Amino acid sequence: MKIAIVEDEVVWRDKIQTIIKKYCSDKNISFLINSYSSGKEFMKNPDTDLLFLDIELAEGEDGFQIAEQLMHCGNKSKICFLTSHTEQARLGYKVNAFRYIDKKHLEEIDEALDSFLKTKLQDRIISCNDTAGIHIKIHLNELLLVETYGRKLRYLMLDGSEHFCEGRISETAQSLSQFGFFQIQRSYIINLKYIEKANSREITLCNGLEIGIGRTHSKEFKKEFFKWRMRFGN
Repeated sequence: MKIAIVEDEVVWRDKIQTIIKKYCSDKNISFLINSYSSGKEFMKNPDTDLLFLDIELAEGEDGFQIAEQLMHCGNKSKICFLTSHTEQARLGYKVNAFRYIDKKHLEEIDEALDSFLKTKLQDRIISCNDTAGIHIKIHLNELLLVETYGRKLRYLMLDGSEHFCEGRISETAQSLSQFGFFQIQRSYIINLKYIEKANSREITLCNGLEIGIGRTHSKEFKKEFFKWRMRFGN
């Protein structure tokens, strides 16, 4: 994960960097932080995943204008604006601000990182062939579960829509495991993000569906779900 901080005051820059480093270290997340004292310096190499950007910089630089430059050049990084004047937050809709962080409440950085990692982890599209042989794309962030359906796989989406595709449950579980999915029993792969409740025997998803935990999967599920909750605070 590549993180950039654009803040002209070294005191704030150091505080923000310390918080981010502690967060990533505590959650065992690999990261790279680059700090800049000006937007001009940052724009020489704006390659980053998450940007903490001060709204009011020295020498008349405007954080919103920097964000607009990024948008115009096709940069997809998420922007967390830093400000001491929260009334300026209303202007952020123009540049699709990810978060506004009040400098008096830098503890909000942890929540921003939690939210970003959830989004980033499943901000991917997979492809498969449906039963008619048509190539379809599935957004992982909108995928609730995958289950066996005869010799096919049923992909159930958050909105209730479904896709029936070719594939094997074991191979699909292996490919999706790195993105927060877990094969909870022989017939089901579930999105850990959408678990509402879990006990030693079953889980309940956000749509109310209850699914039993397979005996051979129980121990591994507890470990993976614990890691997910520790990482994202579910």
